[in-house]
Amino acid sequence: MNNNSENQAPLRVLIIGSGFGGLGMAIQLQKAGIEDFLILEKAAEVGGTWRDNSYPGAACDVPSHLYSFSFELKSDWSRKFAPQAEIHGYMLHCVNKYQLRSRIRCNAEVASAAFDAAAALWRVTLSNGEELCAEVLISACGQLNQPTFPALPGIERFQGEAFHSARWRHDLDLSGKRVGVIGTGASAIQFVPQIQPKVADLKLFQRSPAYVLAKPDRVYKPWELAVMRRLPWLQRIDRGLKYIQYEVRGLAFISVPRLMKMFRFSFERQLNQHISNPHLRTQLQPDYPMGCKRILISNDYYPALAQPNVSVISEAISAVTETAIVTADGREHPCDVLIYGTGFAATDFLAPMHITGLGGLSLNQAWRDGAEAYKGISVSGFPNLFILYGPNTNLGHNSIIYMLESQFRYVLSCLDVLRQGVRYLDVKATAQQRFNQQIQASSHRTIWEQGCSSWYKTASGKSTNNWPGYTFTYRQQTRAPELNDYECTR
Repeated sequence: MNNNSENQAPLRVLIIGSGFGGLGMAIQLQKAGIEDFLILEKAAEVGGTWRDNSYPGAACDVPSHLYSFSFELKSDWSRKFAPQAEIHGYMLHCVNKYQLRSRIRCNAEVASAAFDAAAALWRVTLSNGEELCAEVLISACGQLNQPTFPALPGIERFQGEAFHSARWRHDLDLSGKRVGVIGTGASAIQFVPQIQPKVADLKLFQRSPAYVLAKPDRVYKPWELAVMRRLPWLQRIDRGLKYIQYEVRGLAFISVPRLMKMFRFSFERQLNQHISNPHLRTQLQPDYPMGCKRILISNDYYPALAQPNVSVISEAISAVTETAIVTADGREHPCDVLIYGTGFAATDFLAPMHITGLGGLSLNQAWRDGAEAYKGISVSGFPNLFILYGPNTNLGHNSIIYMLESQFRYVLSCLDVLRQGVRYLDVKATAQQRFNQQIQASSHRTIWEQGCSSWYKTASGKSTNNWPGYTFTYRQQTRAPELNDYECTR
Protein backbone atom coordinates (compact mmCIF):
# COMPACT_ATOMS: atom_id res chain seq x y z
CA MET A 1 0.00 0.00 0.00
CA ASN A 2 1.70 3.20 -1.05
CA ASN A 3 -0.18 6.45 -0.72
CA ASN A 4 1.95 9.16 -2.15
CA SER A 5 2.16 12.02 0.34
CA GLU A 6 1.84 14.50 -2.54
CA ASN A 7 -1.92 14.01 -2.90
CA GLN A 8 -2.63 14.34 0.81
CA ALA A 9 -2.89 17.65 2.59
CA PRO A 10 -0.03 17.74 5.10
CA LEU A 11 -1.02 17.30 8.73
CA ARG A 12 -0.24 20.02 11.20
CA VAL A 13 1.34 17.59 13.71
CA LEU A 14 2.38 13.94 13.61
CA ILE A 15 3.08 12.20 16.93
CA ILE A 16 5.06 8.94 17.09
CA GLY A 17 4.07 6.77 20.05
CA SER A 18 0.99 6.49 22.25
CA GLY A 19 2.43 6.20 25.74
CA PHE A 20 2.00 8.90 28.38
CA GLY A 21 3.96 11.37 26.21
CA GLY A 22 1.98 10.90 23.01
CA LEU A 23 -1.46 10.81 24.65
CA GLY A 24 -0.80 13.78 26.94
CA MET A 25 0.57 15.84 24.04
CA ALA A 26 -2.50 14.98 21.95
CA ILE A 27 -4.88 16.08 24.73
CA GLN A 28 -2.97 19.36 25.12
CA LEU A 29 -3.08 19.96 21.35
CA GLN A 30 -6.85 19.52 21.45
CA LYS A 31 -7.16 21.88 24.41
CA ALA A 32 -5.17 24.45 22.42
CA GLY A 33 -7.62 24.10 19.53
CA ILE A 34 -5.24 22.15 17.26
CA GLU A 35 -7.30 19.30 15.82
CA ASP A 36 -5.18 18.47 12.79
CA PHE A 37 -2.92 15.77 14.21
CA LEU A 38 -2.38 12.03 14.09
CA ILE A 39 -0.73 9.58 16.49
CA LEU A 40 1.19 6.67 14.96
CA GLU A 41 1.53 3.58 17.17
CA LYS A 42 3.60 0.59 16.07
CA ALA A 43 1.69 -1.88 18.28
CA ALA A 44 -1.93 -3.03 18.07
CA GLU A 45 -3.01 -0.94 21.09
CA VAL A 46 -2.00 2.29 22.84
CA GLY A 47 -0.08 2.43 26.10
CA GLY A 48 3.66 2.25 25.46
CA THR A 49 5.68 0.75 28.27
CA TRP A 50 2.50 0.15 30.32
CA ARG A 51 1.05 -1.97 27.51
CA ASP A 52 4.27 -3.95 26.97
CA ASN A 53 5.30 -4.68 30.54
CA SER A 54 2.43 -6.88 31.65
CA TYR A 55 4.61 -9.35 33.57
CA PRO A 56 3.29 -10.61 36.94
CA GLY A 57 3.73 -7.98 39.65
CA ALA A 58 4.38 -5.08 37.22
CA ALA A 59 3.65 -1.80 39.00
CA CYS A 60 4.90 1.76 39.20
CA ASP A 61 7.50 2.91 41.73
CA VAL A 62 6.05 6.43 41.83
CA PRO A 63 2.79 6.91 43.81
CA SER A 64 -0.36 6.73 41.66
CA HIS A 65 -1.52 10.25 42.56
CA LEU A 66 1.75 11.63 41.22
CA TYR A 67 1.98 9.26 38.27
CA SER A 68 -1.01 10.64 36.41
CA PHE A 69 -1.81 13.82 34.46
CA SER A 70 -2.47 16.91 36.56
CA PHE A 71 -5.31 17.73 34.12
CA GLU A 72 -6.91 14.28 34.44
CA LEU A 73 -6.83 13.16 38.06
CA LYS A 74 -8.25 9.74 38.92
CA SER A 75 -9.89 9.55 42.33
CA ASP A 76 -10.23 5.77 42.54
CA TRP A 77 -6.70 4.35 42.30
CA SER A 78 -6.91 1.02 44.15
CA ARG A 79 -3.61 1.41 45.96
CA LYS A 80 -0.81 3.87 46.71
CA PHE A 81 1.40 2.45 43.94
CA ALA A 82 -0.73 1.46 40.96
CA PRO A 83 -0.30 -1.92 39.25
CA GLN A 84 0.34 -2.07 35.49
CA ALA A 85 -3.20 -3.05 34.43
CA GLU A 86 -4.66 -0.09 36.30
CA ILE A 87 -2.19 2.39 34.76
CA HIS A 88 -2.91 1.00 31.29
CA GLY A 89 -6.64 1.26 32.05
CA TYR A 90 -6.15 4.92 33.00
CA MET A 91 -4.48 5.56 29.64
CA LEU A 92 -7.38 3.90 27.79
CA HIS A 93 -9.76 6.05 29.85
CA CYS A 94 -7.90 9.17 28.62
CA VAL A 95 -8.20 7.96 25.00
CA ASN A 96 -11.97 7.50 25.39
CA LYS A 97 -12.69 10.61 27.42
CA TYR A 98 -10.83 12.89 25.00
CA GLN A 99 -12.12 10.97 21.96
CA LEU A 100 -8.65 10.29 20.60
CA ARG A 101 -9.45 6.94 18.94
CA SER A 102 -10.07 8.47 15.51
CA ARG A 103 -6.70 10.28 15.75
CA ILE A 104 -4.67 7.16 16.51
CA ARG A 105 -3.39 4.70 13.92
CA CYS A 106 -2.25 1.43 15.46
CA ASN A 107 -0.01 -1.11 13.71
CA ALA A 108 1.64 1.88 12.04
CA GLU A 109 5.37 1.59 12.61
CA VAL A 110 7.57 4.46 11.44
CA ALA A 111 10.56 3.28 9.41
CA SER A 112 12.01 6.68 8.56
CA ALA A 113 11.35 10.41 8.58
CA ALA A 114 13.11 13.07 6.52
CA PHE A 115 12.83 16.84 6.68
CA ASP A 116 12.09 18.46 3.33
CA ALA A 117 13.46 22.00 3.76
CA ALA A 118 12.00 23.33 0.48
CA ALA A 119 8.47 22.41 1.53
CA ALA A 120 9.18 22.84 5.30
CA LEU A 121 7.59 19.43 5.90
CA TRP A 122 8.50 16.17 7.59
CA ARG A 123 8.00 13.25 5.22
CA VAL A 124 7.38 10.10 7.22
CA THR A 125 7.54 6.59 5.75
CA LEU A 126 5.83 3.69 7.53
CA SER A 127 7.23 0.18 7.48
CA ASN A 128 4.54 -0.81 4.93
CA GLY A 129 5.87 1.84 2.54
CA GLU A 130 3.06 4.35 3.08
CA GLU A 131 4.04 8.02 3.23
CA LEU A 132 2.60 10.79 5.42
CA CYS A 133 3.70 14.36 5.79
CA ALA A 134 3.38 16.93 8.55
CA GLU A 135 4.63 20.39 9.45
CA VAL A 136 5.71 19.24 12.90
CA LEU A 137 7.01 15.87 14.04
CA ILE A 138 6.82 14.94 17.72
CA SER A 139 8.64 11.84 18.92
CA ALA A 140 6.99 10.34 21.99
CA CYS A 141 8.79 6.99 21.91
CA GLY A 142 10.14 7.22 25.43
CA GLN A 143 13.32 5.68 26.74
CA LEU A 144 12.10 2.17 27.55
CA ASN A 145 10.66 0.70 24.38
CA GLN A 146 13.47 -1.43 22.85
CA PRO A 147 14.08 -4.52 25.03
CA THR A 148 17.75 -5.55 25.23
CA PHE A 149 18.71 -9.20 25.12
CA PRO A 150 21.92 -10.39 26.79
CA ALA A 151 24.76 -11.17 24.37
CA LEU A 152 25.68 -14.59 25.74
CA PRO A 153 27.69 -17.19 23.80
CA GLY A 154 25.39 -20.01 22.63
CA ILE A 155 22.15 -18.26 23.64
CA GLU A 156 20.53 -19.28 20.34
CA ARG A 157 21.22 -22.96 21.11
CA PHE A 158 18.92 -23.06 24.15
CA GLN A 159 16.13 -25.59 23.48
CA GLY A 160 13.68 -24.47 26.17
CA GLU A 161 11.37 -21.46 26.13
CA ALA A 162 13.05 -18.04 26.48
CA PHE A 163 11.51 -14.56 26.58
CA HIS A 164 12.09 -10.97 27.75
CA SER A 165 10.03 -9.70 30.69
CA ALA A 166 8.62 -6.91 28.48
CA ARG A 167 7.27 -9.61 26.12
CA TRP A 168 5.89 -11.87 28.86
CA ARG A 169 4.56 -15.27 27.73
CA HIS A 170 1.23 -15.43 29.56
CA ASP A 171 0.43 -18.68 27.71
CA LEU A 172 3.34 -20.47 29.40
CA ASP A 173 2.69 -22.24 32.69
CA LEU A 174 5.81 -22.00 34.85
CA SER A 175 4.50 -24.42 37.50
CA GLY A 176 7.08 -27.06 38.40
CA LYS A 177 9.63 -25.68 35.92
CA ARG A 178 13.32 -24.90 36.47
CA VAL A 179 13.55 -21.22 35.62
CA GLY A 180 16.68 -19.15 35.04
CA VAL A 181 16.24 -15.38 35.43
CA ILE A 182 18.98 -13.23 33.93
CA GLY A 183 19.17 -9.71 35.35
CA THR A 184 18.11 -8.14 38.64
CA GLY A 185 16.71 -4.75 37.64
CA ALA A 186 13.38 -3.06 38.24
CA SER A 187 11.39 -5.72 36.33
CA ALA A 188 13.02 -8.77 37.91
CA ILE A 189 12.45 -7.55 41.45
CA GLN A 190 8.73 -7.37 40.64
CA PHE A 191 8.22 -10.67 38.82
CA VAL A 192 10.60 -12.91 40.80
CA PRO A 193 8.41 -12.88 43.97
CA GLN A 194 5.34 -13.59 41.81
CA ILE A 195 6.75 -16.67 40.06
CA GLN A 196 8.84 -18.04 42.98
CA PRO A 197 5.95 -19.94 44.68
CA LYS A 198 5.02 -21.68 41.38
CA VAL A 199 8.38 -22.81 40.01
CA ALA A 200 10.29 -25.89 41.10
CA ASP A 201 13.59 -24.11 41.09
CA LEU A 202 14.56 -20.47 40.39
CA LYS A 203 18.12 -19.48 39.58
CA LEU A 204 18.72 -15.73 39.61
CA PHE A 205 21.82 -14.69 37.66
CA GLN A 206 22.93 -11.25 38.84
CA ARG A 207 25.75 -9.11 37.50
CA SER A 208 25.50 -6.57 40.26
CA PRO A 209 22.97 -6.47 43.11
CA ALA A 210 20.61 -3.54 43.49
CA TYR A 211 19.79 -1.39 46.49
CA VAL A 212 16.25 -2.34 47.47
CA LEU A 213 14.17 -0.26 49.89
CA ALA A 214 10.79 -1.05 51.45
CA LYS A 215 7.81 0.04 49.33
CA PRO A 216 5.32 2.16 51.32
CA ASP A 217 2.45 0.58 49.42
CA ARG A 218 -1.03 -0.46 50.57
CA VAL A 219 -4.59 -0.70 49.32
CA TYR A 220 -6.68 2.48 49.73
CA LYS A 221 -9.45 1.95 52.26
CA PRO A 222 -13.06 2.34 51.05
CA TRP A 223 -13.53 5.44 53.24
CA GLU A 224 -10.40 7.08 51.75
CA LEU A 225 -11.74 6.49 48.23
CA ALA A 226 -15.14 7.91 49.23
CA VAL A 227 -13.52 11.05 50.67
CA MET A 228 -11.35 11.56 47.56
CA ARG A 229 -14.35 11.13 45.30
CA ARG A 230 -16.34 13.76 47.23
CA LEU A 231 -13.48 16.17 47.87
CA PRO A 232 -11.19 16.05 44.82
CA TRP A 233 -9.07 18.92 46.21
CA LEU A 234 -7.84 16.54 48.93
CA GLN A 235 -6.21 14.45 46.25
CA ARG A 236 -4.58 17.58 44.82
CA ILE A 237 -3.14 18.31 48.27
CA ASP A 238 -1.93 14.72 48.62
CA ARG A 239 -0.38 14.95 45.16
CA GLY A 240 1.36 18.22 46.10
CA LEU A 241 2.72 16.77 49.34
CA LYS A 242 4.01 13.65 47.57
CA TYR A 243 5.65 15.85 44.93
CA ILE A 244 7.49 17.79 47.65
CA GLN A 245 8.45 14.61 49.53
CA TYR A 246 9.94 13.08 46.36
CA GLU A 247 11.59 16.31 45.24
CA VAL A 248 13.35 16.57 48.62
CA ARG A 249 14.91 13.17 47.92
CA GLY A 250 16.53 14.88 44.94
CA LEU A 251 18.87 16.61 47.39
CA ALA A 252 20.64 13.30 47.97
CA PHE A 253 20.94 12.53 44.25
CA ILE A 254 21.85 15.96 42.98
CA SER A 255 23.27 18.30 45.58
CA VAL A 256 24.39 16.49 48.71
CA PRO A 257 25.26 12.86 47.92
CA ARG A 258 26.21 12.47 51.61
CA LEU A 259 22.48 12.39 52.42
CA MET A 260 22.32 8.95 50.76
CA LYS A 261 23.59 7.58 54.08
CA MET A 262 20.04 7.81 55.47
CA PHE A 263 18.69 5.65 52.63
CA ARG A 264 21.68 3.36 53.04
CA PHE A 265 20.65 2.74 56.64
CA SER A 266 17.11 1.68 55.64
CA PHE A 267 18.56 -0.58 52.94
CA GLU A 268 20.81 -2.36 55.49
CA ARG A 269 17.87 -2.77 57.86
CA GLN A 270 15.67 -4.22 55.12
CA LEU A 271 18.41 -6.67 54.00
CA ASN A 272 19.22 -7.87 57.53
CA GLN A 273 15.56 -8.26 58.42
CA HIS A 274 14.76 -10.61 55.53
CA ILE A 275 18.04 -12.38 54.70
CA SER A 276 19.54 -14.42 57.51
CA ASN A 277 21.99 -16.47 55.42
CA PRO A 278 25.35 -14.60 55.68
CA HIS A 279 26.60 -15.78 52.26
CA LEU A 280 23.40 -14.61 50.52
CA ARG A 281 23.56 -11.33 52.41
CA THR A 282 27.08 -10.73 51.09
CA GLN A 283 25.91 -11.54 47.54
CA LEU A 284 23.13 -8.94 47.82
CA GLN A 285 25.45 -6.13 49.01
CA PRO A 286 26.09 -3.71 46.12
CA ASP A 287 29.72 -2.66 45.57
CA TYR A 288 28.89 0.85 44.29
CA PRO A 289 27.54 4.00 45.97
CA MET A 290 23.81 4.00 46.60
CA GLY A 291 21.80 5.89 43.97
CA CYS A 292 24.44 5.47 41.27
CA LYS A 293 22.07 3.02 39.56
CA ARG A 294 18.30 3.04 39.93
CA ILE A 295 17.19 2.40 43.54
CA LEU A 296 14.44 -0.22 43.63
CA ILE A 297 11.49 -0.62 45.99
CA SER A 298 9.90 -3.90 47.01
CA ASN A 299 8.55 -5.63 50.10
CA ASP A 300 8.62 -9.17 48.75
CA TYR A 301 11.90 -9.45 46.77
CA TYR A 302 14.21 -10.31 49.68
CA PRO A 303 11.69 -12.70 51.31
CA ALA A 304 11.40 -14.50 47.93
CA LEU A 305 15.20 -14.84 47.61
CA ALA A 306 15.33 -16.42 51.06
CA GLN A 307 13.08 -19.33 49.95
CA PRO A 308 14.66 -22.80 49.60
CA ASN A 309 13.81 -23.11 45.86
CA VAL A 310 15.76 -19.93 44.95
CA SER A 311 19.50 -19.58 44.42
CA VAL A 312 21.31 -16.35 43.60
CA ILE A 313 24.29 -16.84 41.28
CA SER A 314 26.84 -14.03 41.09
CA GLU A 315 29.39 -15.81 38.86
CA ALA A 316 29.47 -14.45 35.31
CA ILE A 317 27.67 -16.50 32.64
CA SER A 318 30.22 -17.99 30.27
CA ALA A 319 27.90 -19.89 27.91
CA VAL A 320 24.41 -21.20 27.27
CA THR A 321 23.89 -24.82 26.18
CA GLU A 322 20.77 -26.58 24.87
CA THR A 323 19.52 -27.20 28.42
CA ALA A 324 21.57 -25.13 30.85
CA ILE A 325 23.50 -22.00 31.71
CA VAL A 326 27.22 -22.45 32.35
CA THR A 327 28.96 -20.00 34.71
CA ALA A 328 32.60 -18.91 34.78
CA ASP A 329 33.38 -21.41 37.58
CA GLY A 330 32.50 -24.24 35.15
CA ARG A 331 29.22 -25.16 36.84
CA GLU A 332 26.17 -26.11 34.78
CA HIS A 333 22.76 -24.84 35.89
CA PRO A 334 19.99 -26.81 34.15
CA CYS A 335 16.97 -24.65 33.10
CA ASP A 336 13.69 -25.37 31.33
CA VAL A 337 12.82 -21.69 30.81
CA LEU A 338 14.94 -18.52 30.58
CA ILE A 339 13.51 -15.11 31.42
CA TYR A 340 15.51 -12.01 30.48
CA GLY A 341 15.07 -9.20 32.97
CA THR A 342 17.75 -7.29 31.12
CA GLY A 343 16.00 -3.96 30.60
CA PHE A 344 16.02 -1.67 27.60
CA ALA A 345 18.32 0.06 25.14
CA ALA A 346 17.60 3.30 26.96
CA THR A 347 20.43 5.35 25.45
CA ASP A 348 19.31 4.65 21.83
CA PHE A 349 16.53 7.18 21.85
CA LEU A 350 14.80 7.08 18.46
CA ALA A 351 16.18 3.74 17.29
CA PRO A 352 15.45 1.88 15.08
CA MET A 353 13.80 4.71 13.09
CA HIS A 354 15.99 6.49 10.56
CA ILE A 355 15.63 10.27 10.99
CA THR A 356 17.18 12.69 8.50
CA GLY A 357 17.37 16.46 8.99
CA LEU A 358 18.80 19.42 7.06
CA GLY A 359 21.40 18.66 4.41
CA GLY A 360 20.88 14.90 4.72
CA LEU A 361 22.24 14.83 8.30
CA SER A 362 21.15 11.59 9.99
CA LEU A 363 20.27 11.58 13.67
CA ASN A 364 22.47 8.50 14.23
CA GLN A 365 25.39 10.52 12.87
CA ALA A 366 24.54 13.58 14.96
CA TRP A 367 24.35 11.34 18.03
CA ARG A 368 27.34 9.09 17.37
CA ASP A 369 28.97 10.29 20.63
CA GLY A 370 25.76 9.85 22.61
CA ALA A 371 22.33 11.44 22.35
CA GLU A 372 21.88 15.07 23.34
CA ALA A 373 19.15 17.65 22.84
CA TYR A 374 18.56 21.26 23.82
CA LYS A 375 16.36 21.07 26.93
CA GLY A 376 15.92 17.40 26.03
CA ILE A 377 13.48 18.51 23.31
CA SER A 378 15.15 20.05 20.21
CA VAL A 379 18.12 18.80 18.17
CA SER A 380 20.16 21.14 15.98
CA GLY A 381 19.77 20.35 12.27
CA PHE A 382 16.34 18.78 12.80
CA PRO A 383 13.83 21.64 12.50
CA ASN A 384 10.27 21.27 13.79
CA LEU A 385 11.19 17.97 15.46
CA PHE A 386 10.31 17.88 19.16
CA ILE A 387 11.25 14.99 21.42
CA LEU A 388 9.24 14.17 24.53
CA TYR A 389 11.10 12.37 27.36
CA GLY A 390 14.23 12.86 25.27
CA PRO A 391 17.89 12.89 26.29
CA ASN A 392 18.59 13.96 29.89
CA THR A 393 14.96 14.23 30.99
CA ASN A 394 14.68 10.96 32.92
CA LEU A 395 14.57 11.16 36.72
CA GLY A 396 15.98 9.24 39.63
CA HIS A 397 13.80 10.90 42.22
CA ASN A 398 10.37 12.06 41.01
CA SER A 399 7.53 11.50 38.51
CA ILE A 400 8.32 11.60 34.81
CA ILE A 401 4.78 12.81 34.14
CA TYR A 402 5.74 16.16 35.71
CA MET A 403 8.63 16.44 33.22
CA LEU A 404 6.34 15.51 30.31
CA GLU A 405 3.82 18.19 31.28
CA SER A 406 6.64 20.78 31.26
CA GLN A 407 7.50 19.59 27.74
CA PHE A 408 3.90 19.71 26.49
CA ARG A 409 3.72 23.37 27.40
CA TYR A 410 7.07 24.10 25.75
CA VAL A 411 6.13 22.35 22.49
CA LEU A 412 2.78 24.22 22.39
CA SER A 413 4.65 27.53 22.74
CA CYS A 414 6.89 26.52 19.82
CA LEU A 415 3.79 25.70 17.76
CA ASP A 416 2.48 29.20 18.54
CA VAL A 417 5.70 30.68 17.13
CA LEU A 418 5.27 28.57 13.98
CA ARG A 419 1.76 29.95 13.57
CA GLN A 420 3.15 33.47 13.44
CA GLY A 421 4.69 33.17 9.99
CA VAL A 422 7.77 31.16 10.96
CA ARG A 423 8.21 28.18 8.59
CA TYR A 424 10.55 26.26 10.80
CA LEU A 425 12.45 26.43 14.06
CA ASP A 426 15.91 24.93 14.28
CA VAL A 427 17.82 25.15 17.55
CA LYS A 428 21.29 26.67 17.04
CA ALA A 429 24.23 24.29 17.41
CA THR A 430 25.88 26.74 19.83
CA ALA A 431 22.78 26.84 22.07
CA GLN A 432 22.59 23.05 22.12
CA GLN A 433 26.29 22.75 22.88
CA ARG A 434 26.10 25.28 25.70
CA PHE A 435 23.11 23.52 27.21
CA ASN A 436 24.81 20.12 27.03
CA GLN A 437 28.06 21.33 28.53
CA GLN A 438 26.02 22.51 31.52
CA ILE A 439 24.21 19.16 31.68
CA GLN A 440 27.42 17.13 31.62
CA ALA A 441 29.09 19.43 34.17
CA SER A 442 26.09 19.17 36.51
CA SER A 443 25.94 15.39 35.98
CA HIS A 444 29.50 15.00 37.28
CA ARG A 445 28.39 16.31 40.64
CA THR A 446 25.46 13.91 40.94
CA ILE A 447 25.30 10.50 42.57
CA TRP A 448 25.01 8.80 39.12
CA GLU A 449 28.64 9.64 38.41
CA GLN A 450 30.03 8.22 41.65
CA GLY A 451 31.65 5.19 40.13
CA CYS A 452 29.36 2.71 38.38
CA SER A 453 28.10 1.91 34.91
CA SER A 454 24.32 2.00 34.45
CA TRP A 455 21.64 2.42 31.79
CA TYR A 456 21.80 6.14 32.54
CA LYS A 457 25.02 6.44 30.55
CA THR A 458 26.52 5.39 27.21
CA ALA A 459 29.40 2.92 27.03
CA SER A 460 31.83 5.85 26.78
CA GLY A 461 30.42 7.32 30.00
CA LYS A 462 28.35 10.21 28.63
CA SER A 463 25.31 10.94 30.77
CA THR A 464 22.44 10.79 28.28
CA ASN A 465 19.37 9.86 30.32
CA ASN A 466 19.01 11.70 33.59
CA TRP A 467 18.14 15.30 34.36
CA PRO A 468 20.90 16.36 36.77
CA GLY A 469 18.72 18.85 38.62
CA TYR A 470 15.35 19.43 40.24
CA THR A 471 12.09 19.06 38.36
CA PHE A 472 10.98 22.60 39.26
CA THR A 473 14.16 24.02 37.67
CA TYR A 474 13.35 22.06 34.51
CA ARG A 475 9.82 23.44 34.53
CA GLN A 476 11.20 26.94 34.91
CA GLN A 477 13.68 26.43 32.04
CA THR A 478 10.91 25.19 29.73
CA ARG A 479 8.45 27.96 30.62
CA ALA A 480 8.76 29.49 27.14
CA PRO A 481 11.10 29.05 24.18
CA GLU A 482 14.06 31.44 24.12
CA LEU A 483 13.84 32.37 20.46
CA ASN A 484 17.43 33.69 20.42
CA ASP A 485 18.47 30.05 20.75
CA TYR A 486 16.65 29.09 17.53
CA GLU A 487 17.14 29.88 13.87
CA CYS A 488 13.67 31.05 12.83
CA THR A 489 13.24 30.57 9.09
CA ARG A 490 10.36 32.72 7.86
